[in-house]
Amino acid sequence: MNKAEMIEYIAKSADISKAAAQRALDATVASIKTSLKKGNEVTLVGFGTFYVGKRAARAGRNPRTGDAIKISAARVPKFRPGKALRDALN
Repeated sequence: MNKAEMIEYIAKSADISKAAAQRALDATVASIKTSLKKGNEVTLVGFGTFYVGKRAARAGRNPRTGDAIKISAARVPKFRPGKALRDALN
């Protein structure tokens, strides 16, 4: 499902216009991004938790030249599904 299909599904399910569904989806995604940037977790009960993980610095290799490169540490978004979501898939 892509963003356009999700907007259409939200509009039909909530009986609202596609424009309103797009604004709602954009606001939801923006609020999750903002919370993660601050280092907070976002928990949606029954769905899951978005959180920030840390990836350590490491040595890598440029696949084109074979030269060794240093890959710096980074903060990465992660998702842990909730029990209800896991149960719905199995």
